[in-house]
Amino acid sequence: MRITEDIRYIGVNDHEIDLFEGQYDVPLGMAYNSYIVFDYKIAVMDTVDRHFTHEWLDKLAAELGDRKPDYLVVHHMEPDHSANIQTFMKLYPEAEIVSSAAAFRVMNNYFGTDYADRRIVVGDGDTLPLGKHVLQFVTAPMVHWPEVIMSYDKYDKVLFSADAFGKFGALDTVDPEGWACEARRYYFGIVGKFGTQVQTLLGKLAGTEVKTICPLHGPVLKDDLDYYLGLYRIWSSYGVETEGILIAYTSVYGHTKEAVEKLELLLKAEGCPKVAVTDLARDDMPEAVEDAFRYGKIVLATTTYNGEIFPFMRTFIEELVERNYQNRTVAFIENGSWAPQAAKHMRKMLEGCKNIKFAENSVRIVGSLNDASNAQLKALAEELTAEYEKPSAADLAKQDPKALFKIGYGLYVLTTNDGKKDNGCIVNAVMQASSAPGRIAVCVNKQNYTHHIIQQTGKLNLNVLSVEAPFSVFQEFGFVSGRAVDKFAGKTVQRSDNGLVVLDKYINAYLSLQVEEEMDLGSHGMFLCSVTESKVTDKAETMSYNYYQANVKPRPPKAEPAADPAKKRWVCTVCGYIYEGDELPADYICPLCKHPASDFEPLN
Repeated sequence: MRITEDIRYIGVNDHEIDLFEGQYDVPLGMAYNSYIVFDYKIAVMDTVDRHFTHEWLDKLAAELGDRKPDYLVVHHMEPDHSANIQTFMKLYPEAEIVSSAAAFRVMNNYFGTDYADRRIVVGDGDTLPLGKHVLQFVTAPMVHWPEVIMSYDKYDKVLFSADAFGKFGALDTVDPEGWACEARRYYFGIVGKFGTQVQTLLGKLAGTEVKTICPLHGPVLKDDLDYYLGLYRIWSSYGVETEGILIAYTSVYGHTKEAVEKLELLLKAEGCPKVAVTDLARDDMPEAVEDAFRYGKIVLATTTYNGEIFPFMRTFIEELVERNYQNRTVAFIENGSWAPQAAKHMRKMLEGCKNIKFAENSVRIVGSLNDASNAQLKALAEELTAEYEKPSAADLAKQDPKALFKIGYGLYVLTTNDGKKDNGCIVNAVMQASSAPGRIAVCVNKQNYTHHIIQQTGKLNLNVLSVEAPFSVFQEFGFVSGRAVDKFAGKTVQRSDNGLVVLDKYINAYLSLQVEEEMDLGSHGMFLCSVTESKVTDKAETMSYNYYQANVKPRPPKAEPAADPAKKRWVCTVCGYIYEGDELPADYICPLCKHPASDFEPLN
């Protein structure tokens, strides 16, 4: 690969690595970059990881042809870049090594020699003429090792930046998230502690015309270099890159998670431009660290554990403190069944960080949310979003939840068996996802017992309701849980070959399904299924959700006067359940039909 007319790329891609530096997950692999500068004299820029010795030497030989390299420039002594120095020097005995004094001390540690008779020691401002190409050196200690240098080719205006401006990911793989995400995770994982040193380096480079950046990891950067340099200025000064709030949490039994989910909705409703949520026990820890430095505010939510804080939260805060976390607003949510203690321990861990503002409001949960802790969540959301513009009436009008009702749905009864009894459940989110192979996608509310049964058994029957189905079918299969009652008790049933019930009336077809894949979509789980049996049973039209609303569902009964006239009331438009209170919570779920708050209307 040509970088310029005289500069070639001879790096390698690593798809075998599981953890970079023994800790960073790299699903897209890694690149170990190496370059050649051709001129009257030839300079090879760094080597590669020891697992790719022969691949790299083959690429080097292919580019050199009949010529021999004059110099090996070593910008950084980390083994993924320096492992082949000794092999190179044996293969090319007339070549000299160009590097910093500190680097040669590390070479002596690695290889038992500092190449005293074959070395050129360089520092700030030193140059290495190759012909028309002249390399000028810049020291970059602690970016991210003490011996690091960079070099600048004055002719092509190319900066060889060592590990700076690198990112996770091999070069033969497309990163769907672009450059910044994995570059940010890489920076704060590896360089984040050394912001002051990065700032010093950027100061040295100020005024230098750079057209291309050649890092030791990640892609060569050519276009819009101000974008990459601008991000490094923000990251190294611990500035805010993106307006928003990160909620980082741990939850043992789900109560803290419930509080986090409610806070997320409240923050969005109050106009927060971006809310990121991470489960520290399950999500990638370096990505959580990355987000903590990306956003200007963070909420730490955790349980009291052994009188202090949950281990994953402790590790997370230690990671932040180690990387000089600063210039942020921090808020706390603590939970404890006996005596919540987590907030004071989290605060103590962060008190030594520079320019940290602790939120005035905090949330204290004793076991599970109640009126007091819900009020604290609301107060915290209002404090954290005070500077953000609240959604206008015009903006809210653009988000009409009733628009979702215009999406076409059929109505179905899913039949399952838990090993002891048959069960059935009403669903409407079903679609044919593909024809080859044939796949049916079925979404089921995770609170429903049917969801649990499908997870356990991996099979289900999809009974397609026809327009002949009466409201009693929906009452029977939609308003009560199969865990509490036997929905088929006393009935004579038909079964398909998989042993599950097929309704004997009110359907026009059934499909027996086998789960192939499962996806967690938040409130619902999606099961991607293959079809093992299918049959059309009637010519009647399939019942749509609109048909159900217009022709099957009874209108809610006339409400009795409220016991307390001062209280407002809302009615579920699906089942008629009436909610009383000062306001309907945004995350409210109907206790009868499990439909969300968007399906309620004010009751006059």
